[in-house]
This record gives sequence, structure tokens and C-alpha cells, in this order.
Amino acid sequence: MRVLVVGAGIAGLTTALSLHEHGIRATVVDSVRILRPLGVGINLLPHATGELAALGLAERLGELAIPTAEVLHVDRFGNEIWREPRGVAAGQRWPQYSVHRGELQDLLLDAVRDRLGPDAVRTGLRFVAAVETAAGVRSRLRERDSDTAVELETDLLVGADGLHSAVRAQLHPGEGPPRGNGIRMWRGVTMTRPFLSGASMVFAGSNHAAKFVAYPISAAARRSGRALVNWVAEVRLPDAGTQVADWNRTGRAADVLPFYRGWSFDNVDVEELIGTTEHILEYPMVDRDPLPHWTSGHITLVGDAAHPMYPIGSNGGSQAILDGRVLAAELARTGDPRQGALAYESARLAPVNDIVLANRDMPMDRILRAVAERAPGGFDRIEDVLTPAELAEITQGYGRTSTIR
Repeated sequence: MRVLVVGAGIAGLTTALSLHEHGIRATVVDSVRILRPLGVGINLLPHATGELAALGLAERLGELAIPTAEVLHVDRFGNEIWREPRGVAAGQRWPQYSVHRGELQDLLLDAVRDRLGPDAVRTGLRFVAAVETAAGVRSRLRERDSDTAVELETDLLVGADGLHSAVRAQLHPGEGPPRGNGIRMWRGVTMTRPFLSGASMVFAGSNHAAKFVAYPISAAARRSGRALVNWVAEVRLPDAGTQVADWNRTGRAADVLPFYRGWSFDNVDVEELIGTTEHILEYPMVDRDPLPHWTSGHITLVGDAAHPMYPIGSNGGSQAILDGRVLAAELARTGDPRQGALAYESARLAPVNDIVLANRDMPMDRILRAVAERAPGGFDRIEDVLTPAELAEITQGYGRTSTIR
């Protein structure tokens, strides 16, 4: 069986490694000329790190990433609302990892080239269209440098080309742009001093107005006594829905700082964290409506091409990894590209679409908003602000958005 994977991100590279594990030949193409370690931080939930461990990547991942020990919600003054252990600290077999997205992609890329061969990933090739044939699928690509056409015939085409997937657009034409929710995000990575446990993920505020997320992502920085902190500022704005979803868009500290005057937690000054960041990215929070199907004939979708979701439960990258693992296993089990792709879709589509919708609901935010409204000047004891039932709602919300499926 021969498979063409469009997109050399986390979903595409994990799919290629998983196909190779089952003896299925895979070629990965990507439209960029050079695959660079770009982006900011990403979280991998324990079910995803377990799958990467099954691919033999546990040791290398552990050398790069921070095993997240706990998640905390605080108000803008750093007063603790809720805390829960994560990963191994919560009794899971595998850690929850926080890591730089570019380092994770490099790890996967090196593994693909090492195991599948140096030519397994072809860059500078843009997907144009695909046509079903009697034997499989013929994909038409275009070389970025020469602008010449290239055709590849395979048994299966896998679209792993992200939010603006060209493969998805062929399966579902006329879908339109991604759907925003009125929140604009600024993201950055800053080297600073460790905070709390040194492996804590902190959420301050709420998405009703402004929210701030921070967590360390580098084991190397931790070994040197420092913390490479990934931060995300999420602000609800009236014009956020008009912004084009382009992760290469550079943001300005001056635009985001006014929303976080006086914010702090564990002696971390949020304004300082933002202000000392060299490169900031600006992006609207977007997803797409869940699809009724990901598979048509000899074509299927994985990762953000199949189910882009709001970053509420730290689950987007994790679900992409699971997609690649399940797709490869079903292709190997059935021995047939069409049946294998349909079996993969049957296993994955409904539960992942449920997560997309749960993230839209933002189940924890109602409680966090209540804290800001009831205690605008801060508080000494959260029990004086929220009832036990309301605190339990935060835990239940994570159960819906960070579910292990």
C-alpha cells in the first residue's frame, strides 16, 4: 500500500511514522521549501505521549519537554481558584508534556527521515487537486520553485495540511473561512525565572473579557535553572472575528499590554513577561464546523485538516497524534485503503467532533467569570466566592475538553 500525506506538521509526520511501523509506504509533501522549527508552545496529553512512546520517541521527547505537574486557575491578582495535578502526578501512566511546537516537529521530522529515508519528505510541493482512479488516487502537485506540475499516484491520499487544508476544500467545497468566536490571541515565548513548581500551567482571568495562560516548555532551560515560558493572551474584542487566521502575523506588545495592567501570579509580572518577548504572534481564536465525514473514496483527513478546535482543553495536537495512529492501524488491519480509511473515520469522527463542540461551549468559563464579578478586588478564600458545586464544574469542564479518547 502506498500513501501520500499532504502536510509535514505534527499530524502528517505522526501519520507517516505510524504507517511505516505497519509496513505501509508513505511519502510526505509540504508546500514550504524549508521546514523550520517555528511556532510557540504546545501541550500533549498523556494519551498522546503514550502513542509517541509506542513509536519509540519517549526518551527524546523527555529530553526536550516539561512534564506538566499541575494546572492552576487564578484571578488577575494571582489568588488561587482551583488546582489539579496532571500527567504522572495525577496517576497517569504517561506524562502530560509541554514543549515547543518547533522542537516537537523537528523530533518527528528527524524520525521520519531516519526511518523512512531522506527522500520521504519532499518540500516545496503544493497540493492542487486529486482525482480518483480505478487503482487509487492521482494527486496533482505544483513545485514551488519551478512552477511545474507533478503527479503522484497512490492508494490513499491523507490531508494533514492544517486549518486551511486544500485537501479538505476538495472534499467539502464552498465551506468558507474558519469560524471565529470574538477572541483575539497573542502568543509568545520568553526566558525568565521559574514559577510555582517549575512545571505548572497557570490560567488567569476568563474568556469573558481577558485571560492569560503561561507554562514552561523547555527541559534544557529547566536544567540551567531558568524557564522558557510559553504565554497566551486571549482578549475578547468586537473586531476579532474580522481578522484573517494567519499564524505568521506578527503582533505588538503595545496592543496587548493595556489589557493586563497590574496582572501577576507567584511574583510573575504579566506585563513584564509580555514586554520582554522578542517576537509575538497574533491570531484570532478559530475553528471550523464539525464535518459529517472525513473520508471520500481514497482520500481522508487527519489533524486540523479534519477537526480544527479552539485551544481550550490543550487537546488539538493530541487528537492529531491519535488520528495518525488509528488511521495506520486500521489500514494495516483491513489491508484495504478505502475500508481502512472508513474504519478510521468510524472510530474517530464522532468523539473528536464532540470535543470540538465542547471547546466552543467553554465549560469552565462561566465559573471563572463569576469569580471576577463577585470578587473584582481579589479574595482571601475561594470558598467565600464559589460553592463546592461551582468548583466541581471546573473539573467537569476539563473532563469534557481534555478527554482521553
